[in-house]
Amino acid sequence: MGTTAKEEMSRFWEKNTKSNRPLSPHVSIYKWSLPMAMSITHRGTGVALSLGVSLFGVAALVLPQPFPHYLAMVKSLSLGPALIYSAKFALALPFSYHTWNGVRHLV
Repeated sequence: MGTTAKEEMSRFWEKNTKSNRPLSPHVSIYKWSLPMAMSITHRGTGVALSLGVSLFGVAALVLPQPFPHYLAMVKSLSLGPALIYSAKFALALPFSYHTWNGVRHLV
């Protein structure tokens, strides 16, 4: 009869302890580099963009009024230009970074 997973694991760790083998390196030992940071940022912007598009699509389906109604509501708040441009920048930055980093990767 075969061994259980628990028995196999205990046998593995016993053997590993006796032979004094090192453990696998952890993320914290790696020195940060530009390609590593760009890769992580690319993945983060991809997740953020897909979540944003998904939430926007669900909102468009669920909300009772058409989109121009909500756009008029935002315009009626009379937000200052600094806040408007900051919001536009916050929306455009992940999109443009993700796009250009993807093109850089393909090239």
